[in-house]
Parts: sequence; structure tokens; C-alpha cells
Amino acid sequence: MKTTFKLFVMLLSVISFAQTTVKGTITDNSGQPLPGANIIIEGTTTGTSSDFDGKYIIDTDKTPPFKLVITYTGFETQTVEVTSNNQTTDVIMVEGNELDEIVISASRTPERIFESPVTVERFGLKEIKNTPSIDFYDGLENLKGVDINTNSLTFKSINTRGFATFANTRFMQLVDGMDNSAPALNFPLGNLLGMTETDVNSVELLPGAASALYGANAFNGILFMRSKSPFDNQGISGYIKRGITSQEAAGDNDYTDLGIRMAFKFSEKFAAKVNFGYLKGTDWAATSEEDKLNRGLTRADIDYDGINVYGDEVSTDINRVAQFLEQLGLAPAGSSALVPSVTVSRTGYNERDLTNYNAESIKADWGLYFRPWANDFEIQYVGKVGSGNTIYQGANRYNIKNFFLQQHKIEVKNDNFFVRGYVTEDKAGDSYDMVFTGININRAWKDDNTWFGEYVSGYIGATLGGATNEVAHNAARAQADTGRFLPGTTEFQNAFNQSVTDPNLSTGSKFQDNSKIWHADANYNFGHLWNVAEVQIGGSFRTYGLNSSGTIYTDVDGPINYSELGVYTQIQKSLELSDNVEVKLTGSLRYDKSELFDGFFSPRLSAGFTINENHNIRASFQTGFRNPTTQDLYIGLDVGRAVLIGGAFDNPTRYLRDYNLSTTGAAIVGQPNINIDATGAYNNSFFASSVGSFAATGNPAALQIANSNFAQPEQVTSFEVGYRGKVEGFVIDASAYYNQYQDFLANETVISPFYGDVGLTQNIPGTSTPLAVAAIANGDFQAYQTYTNSDVDVNSYGAAVQVSTKIFDGFDLSANYTYAKLDFDVDANPDFRTNFNTPEHKVKVSFGKTEVVKNLGFNVAWRWSDNYFWEASFGDGEIPAFNVLDAQVNYKIPSLKSTFKLGATNLLQDEYFTAFGTGFIGSQYYISWTINNL
Repeated sequence: MKTTFKLFVMLLSVISFAQTTVKGTITDNSGQPLPGANIIIEGTTTGTSSDFDGKYIIDTDKTPPFKLVITYTGFETQTVEVTSNNQTTDVIMVEGNELDEIVISASRTPERIFESPVTVERFGLKEIKNTPSIDFYDGLENLKGVDINTNSLTFKSINTRGFATFANTRFMQLVDGMDNSAPALNFPLGNLLGMTETDVNSVELLPGAASALYGANAFNGILFMRSKSPFDNQGISGYIKRGITSQEAAGDNDYTDLGIRMAFKFSEKFAAKVNFGYLKGTDWAATSEEDKLNRGLTRADIDYDGINVYGDEVSTDINRVAQFLEQLGLAPAGSSALVPSVTVSRTGYNERDLTNYNAESIKADWGLYFRPWANDFEIQYVGKVGSGNTIYQGANRYNIKNFFLQQHKIEVKNDNFFVRGYVTEDKAGDSYDMVFTGININRAWKDDNTWFGEYVSGYIGATLGGATNEVAHNAARAQADTGRFLPGTTEFQNAFNQSVTDPNLSTGSKFQDNSKIWHADANYNFGHLWNVAEVQIGGSFRTYGLNSSGTIYTDVDGPINYSELGVYTQIQKSLELSDNVEVKLTGSLRYDKSELFDGFFSPRLSAGFTINENHNIRASFQTGFRNPTTQDLYIGLDVGRAVLIGGAFDNPTRYLRDYNLSTTGAAIVGQPNINIDATGAYNNSFFASSVGSFAATGNPAALQIANSNFAQPEQVTSFEVGYRGKVEGFVIDASAYYNQYQDFLANETVISPFYGDVGLTQNIPGTSTPLAVAAIANGDFQAYQTYTNSDVDVNSYGAAVQVSTKIFDGFDLSANYTYAKLDFDVDANPDFRTNFNTPEHKVKVSFGKTEVVKNLGFNVAWRWSDNYFWEASFGDGEIPAFNVLDAQVNYKIPSLKSTFKLGATNLLQDEYFTAFGTGFIGSQYYISWTINNL
């Protein structure tokens, strides 16, 4: 018994000796605790993070002596030595500057932002907590070189260096390595289905071409969002924001945003976390009744088409209607001579009558993390689901209602490699096209032929009664509109409900979609195996499954599937040229291949010179390419005044429609209607602008053949130089670039006649009149918006600079300026739309301090945007210059582990908009309570 007891005591001693405990407090140099600091045992992944009071405890079986490495955003890394068990190690962090922060995106490996080979922006925990914007995602707008176009309260589109609409397919958004683009739309819906604020660990933004490392969609920039690991950040944290949105058109409305994060490390081998977020508010109402086609028309005009008025897109030449009625004996003989050849549109409905402007987001994600050997080798499963309501503006305005997106990822990784695979699936829910809702509510009441027939009859009757032209048109519209469904009536609501649940665009407006993306990628860094150079290799594979049942894509006969793959390598080497100069060389090469196109190589070369540890000069040559997106290839969508038809070689034949011919056209063709596909868009079409010239002059020589080319991959060559450094207390980051685009992907608007060839070799029998000219004159044609490549080069250039410093004993002051310019001959290519859509000049300034007095901080951000011209498929128009002021004040209560923030966006209450056709952006006022956010 004594022997057993001795053995037990010895074993207990060994166990006690093997378990080392280290504890302490992490503070800044003013004694304030730093919650969320990372404390890692050097050479391992074992560690923890400080709690709200800056305290930490590490239990390890590692025997002293060993070292702890402490990091915190905005502070210099500290290393301390542990020499005994139960040691208390308090650490005072020394504040650094943004040049000391670590980024991963620029080279797929951790490095100081100071030494990054290309331009990169970082938005860390300090910036997230101090942003005066309503949330961290909106706060990205204060970064230099960044544009955020506001589509909706819950849908913001981030872009850099121009060339973007809300369907921003040139910009990639990654959340923990997963592309969170919606498969059907081919772009992310902002942060509608993204991350909850308390789980954000870091945000990095890489502007410009990055195809060499990240593939085809990394063309104009990438946003990287990384979440907190449950191994490093445990516990329950959350926030709630309450306030109002204030807009002249919509009034004052409640706003709620809340989120919760729960994470627990069960052991050194297993950890898990769950996040949930909910947002609800009222969207920015779009109420413009100005003429969409920039003709200066008002609702008093007969061919009115309002920006946010829908249903008035349906129009026709009433003289042709009069001729048809006369031929059928439904109008007196010779009465068509009384009717002028003018275009008349149907009466439309305001957007506010077709949506309730409900902005909502519900999202959740969860993760299981397994480290089987309690080291850096980790196996992850991550799931994400989200649903929401928002407004999206593409070719039309769409109410995205109960949209659903889910992602599931499995990843295996350590510090030197990762292999991941994930699937993204979306469902359109109850989403619908508001333009076609207005059109088909009208048609549910009275079909187009009947309405225009009654209009012409009313016009003829009023004219015969001696009315003037204006009075006759007013009487005609009043007669045709008699009994029209009015908003608020049972008839209107029934027609609305019928339209938004019917996916047939001839009678309804509902979207159907259940598309998917399957993606896998891998990377291995050989840097730990040798010291000669850091070498990485990697690759990716993606398969698209488009399934919209013909409501978005030309997939009425079944899903469309295709795949693409890529492989890459990168070599990075640092050389010491002298005692004061070090150069970091980086070379990357990627090969990508889509099954639809030939393969493409994307090289990148860069050099960064570090001088005296305070100055870094960088230069890079990068190339990028962009495969045509799913919509570029396979869209087949009637948006009223035109049909969007993708540029895949087999796509136009998929789009079959019945068309009614004019009376004259029916006589020429020998039948009243035809059934044709959309191949004419690419092999038998005129430029729309030339058809306009023909209509104005009557001269067939004005017609110009378009015959758009099928879409091919787009290429960019980018040259960039930059400087980062610290000069007498000022931190400076500046860059300049020049981009050359080849085979630039964009849209052309073309007109395809239903009969005749655009070469004008076929005439009406017995005449010298070309059939195609007759078709245009008779209105027997279809307008298409094609997806094609420019025959000429498109270039752009720009620069950005930011200066940051501390003034008045620790106040943070930062200012940046961005310049962007398109180099393209618009006048020589009037039918080609580059969609540059960015101001030439932008200025942004921020001022604040995290601790004005104990626990009290504030931040103010101001930004100004120059005026610019917006062009997109929905419409074109001037965006006036605007300036916006956001502000917040926050107070910490350590005993409650809480931070309270009072803030306002657009404090000047000067409403503005960032894109043609959207609602004006008003003000938001909010108070938030964040608890235990480490």
C-alpha cells in the first residue's frame, strides 16, 4: 500500500510538473487593457487571447524556458520569456503604426504591409471598433481607392479602379477563403449574407489585377474577410444597434441590427463556434419621375418613361395601330391620316407601389475545428446560411425577396498548406422584376393591343370633334386608362400577386433559380524546407451549374454546366544589397483554362526596396484575365426595351420567341408572326445608334452593321509603382498605376431586323428597297444588348495617396486622395459601354482618438466625391458631386465588459446617390451596445 501511494505521489508530481501555467495582463502604454490580444507560445499554435480586461491564462505541457509572442493590431509585436511555472507576465504593448500590420493577401503568406510587393489596404479590429459608419462593411468606404456604390440599405457594391456596375463581376469577395458570390448573379450581394461584426478578425483589400494568385475573377480587386478562430477567441460576445433611417422620400423608420458569437475551445484538439446576425430596416425609396432616356420628358408627355416608373416601357407608333384598325374596319376609312406617326407609351406605376422597401438580413454560420495532434494541423468544417430582402439594380430594378444562399466548406491546413473544397447554392425565393410587375399588372387589366386600340380610337374621336393635338392625346389616354387598376385596390393587389408568382415574363415577373458552384483549391508553401527562396504552388477547380428554368439564363431545357481550372506558382526572395538597402523580389505565374476557351497565362513580377527600415519603394508588372461570367455567356433576359443575350457561341440559339409582325411586314413575310432565335444579335444586326440616325434622316446609308462578336476572355496589363514610409511622424502610402485592357468585355446595343440582311443585298420583290430597311421602318425588329469584346483597347490610369499622423497629444488624423481616369474614345465607339462609373477625384479625411479621457473615444470621417457619369444597362445619367460626414462617440464600461456607441451617418443630411436610378441616400442615427467583443 505504501509503495502504491509513493508511486501515486510521484506520478502526481510529474503531472503537476508537466502542466505549466502562465497568466498576466496586456495593456497599452497608458495602462488601458487591450482585449483580444493574441498570445502564442513561440514555435507553436498553442495560445489564447486576452479577455475584455486584458487578462489571459495559458496552460501548456511545455516545460520552461519558452517564449510568448504577443500581437495586437496597431501595436508592435512583443516577445517575453517564461522561466517558471505559475509565472505572472504582464506585457505593455508599444503602439506602432499601420506599416507594422501583418497582411496575407498580397503574397499568400504573412508579411508586414510595409514590405508588401503590391498595394494592399487593411481594416483591422481597431478600425472596425472605431468606424463611425453603421457597420464595418460600410466603413471600408473610408479606405483610399475604394468606391462603395449603394444599391440598397443592405446591398453595397465595393469596387476599386473603376469599371463596375452593381453586378460587379470584376471584383472578388472572399470570406475565409470562400467566394461568396451568388451563383445565379455571379457577384456578392454586399454583406447581406456575409459576416457578423463580432466574428471579423481582419479585412484586407487588394486593388488591381491579382489573377496570378487568385484566378479569373480577381481582375480589378479582391476583398478578403477573415473570421476569428475559436481556438484563439473564446466566449460569448454580441452587439445590438438600434436607430432610425431618415430619408425625405421614405420618412423616419426604425433600424435594428444585432449579432451574437459563441465560441468554445473544448480542448487543445477541438473547438467550435456559432454566429447569428439579424438586420431589419426600411430601404432607401427610389421615387424619381424624371425621364429615364434623358429627353427631358415629364408625365404630361405621350412617350414618357420615368426612371422609377414601370409599365411605361411598353410603347408603339400609334399611326401603325391606326392603319391596322382601319384595315380591319375598326376605324373609319381614311382616319389613319388623322393620327400622327408618334410613339406613345402606356401609363406606368411608381416603384413605391410595387415594393414595401423591406430591408432584411438573417444569417448564421457555424464551424467545427479539429487539431488531432494539438499543433498547427487543423481540419475544419464550416457552414453558412443566409436569407434576405434587398433591392438590386441590373438591367431592371429587382426586389430580391427571401433570397437564400448557403455554403459548406471542408478544409485541411497547417501553417504551410491548405486544401479546401466548398459548394455555394442559391435560391431566388420570392424575388421578382419590378419593371415587369408594372408591365404585367397593366396587361392583366387590359392587353397592349386593346389599350393602344382604345387610345387611337379616342384620339381619332377627339380630333374629329375639333380638339387640338394635346387635348386629343389627353382624351385618348383618359379613354384607354378607364378602369385601370389603381394601387390600394383589391384588383391591383390581385394582379400584383399574380405577377410576382408567375415566372413567365409575358404574364409575370417572378425569378426562379437554384444555381450552384462547386469549388476546390489548394496551396503549398515550401519556405519551411529551405532558405534559398520561398516557393509556393497551388491550383483551383470550379464547376458552374446554372438552373434558372429560363427566367435568367437560356436554360429552359435544363441546367447549363461548365468548368474551369487553374494552377500557379510563386517565388519570393529577399536580398540584402547593402547595410541600408534590402530588396524583396516576387515572381508569380498562373495558367487558367475554361472548357469554353483557350488557356491563358498570367505572370506577375514585383520588386520592393526597403531603405533604412523607414522607406519602401515598390514596382510591379501584373497581368490579369477574366473569363466571361455566367451572365456574359448564358443570360437570356427580356428587360422590356431590349433583350439581354449572352455571348457564348451556343447561347443565341437557345433563346426562341414568337414575334408579331406589322401589317406591312406580315404581307412581306406571308404570315402574321414568326418564331426565331437570337442569332441575329451576333450575325445580322445594326448598331442601335445608327438606327437612330436612320430614323432621324431616313437615309439607309446611316445604318452601320454591328454583328457583335461572341464573348472571349478579357485581359489586362497593369503597371504600378508605390511608396510606403515614415517621415518625421507622418506615415505615407502612395501608389500610381496604368492599366491596359485588351478584348474588354462590355455591352453593345444592337437592332436585329426580323427579315432581310444587314448587308442590304435582299430587296422587297419588284422594288429597290432592302428588306432589312423595310423591317426597321416597319418596326419589325428586336433590340438586343449583347455581351462582347471591344475591338479597340481600353485604358485607365490613376493614383492614390494617404498621409497619417498623430497630433494634439495622440489624436489620429488621416487623409487620402484618389484619382482615376478612363482613357477611351467614347465618341468613336458610341454603342460600346465601358461602365467606368467612378469619380475622377475623391478625398477622405478621418479624425479621432480611442481615449480622449479614460474609456471615452470618438471618430469623425468625411469624404467628398467628384461628379461622374454613370452608365449601365438600367440607364445612364450624371451623378452630382457630394460630401458626407459620419461621426461617432463611444464609451467603455469595463465592469460590464461593454462598449456603447452613439453615431450618425450623413450627419449633414445632404441626400445623395451613387448610381443612376437608385434611391437617394439619407441619414442614419444609431446607438449600439457591444459586449465582450474581444
